[in-house]
Amino acid sequence: MHKAKSSLSRLVKRASAGEEIVIASRGKPVAMLTRLPRRRNDLPWGVLKGKIRMKRGFDAPLDVLKDYL
Repeated sequence: MHKAKSSLSRLVKRASAGEEIVIASRGKPVAMLTRLPRRRNDLPWGVLKGKIRMKRGFDAPLDVLKDYL
């Protein structure tokens, strides 16, 4: 554990490269340092155009709210 604390930046750099690092305390594994999965932003704008339809008036005020509007 002490060794991991003193070299955390080096361990994070190794983990960000894809290595899985097991951290032990008194010889027993207690934690694992791994890279976070990448965010998926690969859907292009307009990919669902023409595939989703809303009913007419879906954004009309609800009758129960007329007194508050």
